[in-house]
Amino acid sequence: MQEVVAGILMSFDVVALYLIATNVKAKWLLALWTAFLHMIFPLIGYHFGEWIAVYLAKWTTSLSTLLLFFIGLQLLLSKKNENLPAKSLPIIAIFASIDTFSVSLSFGMLNLQKYVFIISAGLSTFLLSYVALVVAQKTTILKNNALKKIAGLLLIIMSIMLLKW
Repeated sequence: MQEVVAGILMSFDVVALYLIATNVKAKWLLALWTAFLHMIFPLIGYHFGEWIAVYLAKWTTSLSTLLLFFIGLQLLLSKKNENLPAKSLPIIAIFASIDTFSVSLSFGMLNLQKYVFIISAGLSTFLLSYVALVVAQKTTILKNNALKKIAGLLLIIMSIMLLKW
């Protein structure tokens, strides 16, 4: 279950980013590209996480907890992104998807279900990214940093929950 929740949470930073992207023409293609990135980075991260787990078996829980905590903290402390140029959004999608690598790295070290997380991250990212891109053109109400802050807070909560295990 935590893999599904983490997959959904990983899409919130991109959603927050895309809510301020008001001039995107190929919304479906950008959402598909971002979903692909949210699936390929975790796959790579899982393999590294499994490999690292062999060598750092007694430290895996602490390391994965720290990774999730600092990713969440980074999301909480990041500043609001304004006026994103539409042409650079596919490149920005790559950087926004890199956090799924580190989360999946920690999940790989914990030997959690990789495909559940990868499918959850890809599907939720595609659906929520597309909705965010459509909403960004139609309304200005959601153009704030709240979703990114919520995602960061939830990652910190997940890291604290992992620490208790």
